[in-house]
Amino acid sequence: MLDVARHFLPVGYLRRTVDLLALHRMNVLHLHLTDDQGWRMPVAAYPRLTEVGAVRPRSMAGRAGSGRFDEQPHGGSYTAAELRALVRYAADRGVTVVPEIEMPGHARAALAAHPALGNVPGRQLGVWTEWGVCENVLGVHDEVMDFCRTVLDEVMDVFDSPYLHLGGDECPTREWEESPAAQRRAADLGLASPKELHGWFLGQVGAHVLAAGRRPVVWAEDSSAGLPPEFTVMPWRDGDHALAAARSGHDVVLTPYRSTYLDYPQSDAPDEPLGQAGAVVDVPAVYDLDPGPAHWTPAERARVLGAQAQLWTEFVTGPDDADRRLYPRLCALAQRVWNPDADLAADFEPALRRHRPRLAALGLDGRHP
Repeated sequence: MLDVARHFLPVGYLRRTVDLLALHRMNVLHLHLTDDQGWRMPVAAYPRLTEVGAVRPRSMAGRAGSGRFDEQPHGGSYTAAELRALVRYAADRGVTVVPEIEMPGHARAALAAHPALGNVPGRQLGVWTEWGVCENVLGVHDEVMDFCRTVLDEVMDVFDSPYLHLGGDECPTREWEESPAAQRRAADLGLASPKELHGWFLGQVGAHVLAAGRRPVVWAEDSSAGLPPEFTVMPWRDGDHALAAARSGHDVVLTPYRSTYLDYPQSDAPDEPLGQAGAVVDVPAVYDLDPGPAHWTPAERARVLGAQAQLWTEFVTGPDDADRRLYPRLCALAQRVWNPDADLAADFEPALRRHRPRLAALGLDGRHP
């Protein structure tokens, strides 16, 4: 997964990434196209999404919580033609491009472009320049649901992937709890509280995706209890959540952050590029991912579609920096998923030593162990 919402990456870099994925027998490029800090997907029905939502007044830099920002504006968006061409280019190389449109949280860029989609009438917000989880979320009134369906229809027209990612996690409910309109919606639906609107919202947009013959995907902060089994889930906090989701009938893509979140630094060296605080995710940590835990039953393991690495880009300064963070850790993920019985020291490390000249010839930084 490439997060192109927080830091825009040009389409030429995406095509090169497809080539590198194909080289490593990886078959999905998941594009995180929208978030609080930027909206990169053009939507003909809502041109302000990229006119307003694709540009923020400051570029993010420094470590989370440090208060360090680049005061220069940051922006960028793709055209529909560029994205269609990317889909074809990837398909020719055996790679499927899966789009992600975040909802109902992580939607501040959409709210900056269209304030009426929010929970406070008359409020004007800007594209977010902060870190973490923004408290501003989409409303739950009819206009919002029409907006989501229209956006998703245009996304499905551009991307032919059988899967469409809806985001779905890290959605604060305080605005719904304080909104008279959201309170009425919850009461009309017979929900115990506005907090339950989160599951209702995902059910509504998921049903629209399913009706179009596609499969909705969401991030899972927990076991995804309450979601329809047709949802594919990406549990990222805890491996036990993946097992619980599989037991509930969900297909699962393994994304545990301690092994697959490549925004964490690769080492604690002084010259290591800035990354998410709190952990080091080096090659052995990536290789520690278990794509088929022995304590799972065969039926539960059959629910695992694969594993995926994520490059969130709060700290990324451009394509070269993205490459430094991706490789050689993506090599470890590819080996682990395709050859789960291969040993780190006996099999992967010798293979990586033989592979490093190829990485160097491709201009990829091979300085990490």
